[in-house]
Order: sequence, then C-alpha cells, then structure tokens
Amino acid sequence: MLRYTLMRLGIFVGCFVVVWGLVYSGVAPRGLGASNGIWVVLLALVISAPISFVVLRKERDRASAQIVQKVDRAKANFEANRSQEDSADDAARAQGQAS
Repeated sequence: MLRYTLMRLGIFVGCFVVVWGLVYSGVAPRGLGASNGIWVVLLALVISAPISFVVLRKERDRASAQIVQKVDRAKANFEANRSQEDSADDAARAQGQAS
C-alpha cells in the first residue's frame, strides 16, 4: 500500500514539475492574480489522475488484494471473538439454571 502511494505521489510531483515548467515558460496559461500556484496544483492533479489510473493498475490491484486480506482477517477475528462470547453466555445460563 505504501509503495502504491509513493508511486502515485511521484507521478503527481512529475506532473507538477512539467506543468510548472509549461506555465513558467508561457506555453500554458497562468492563473488569475495570485491563483497561479493553485492553478498549477489543480492542473497537475487533473493530468496525474488518469496517468496513475493507467500506469499503476497492477500495483493498485496488489494493494487492493492486501486490503482484502486484512479485512478478511479482521472479520474472522471478530467472528471468533463473538463465538467465544456466545459460548461463555451459554455456559453462564446453564450454570444459573443448575443452581
């Protein structure tokens, strides 16, 4: 998961540098007034999102599989704990009826 995040951040930083260079050189339009920085960040986000979607497909699938495994383990632990509580409740009821 960390690897995917770092790769995605790397793609964004690369797009940011390219967009900043294009805006600085005058190829891409500058933002209005003091909004130039926001313009560059937003444009870099818009460009990096589809690139990340296509380029990082395999890495995203790996991260997704890891998350599914963790969720399945948490569900199994939760179910095991719940069944232990049910067993303890049944034993307490049986002991209460015997007295």
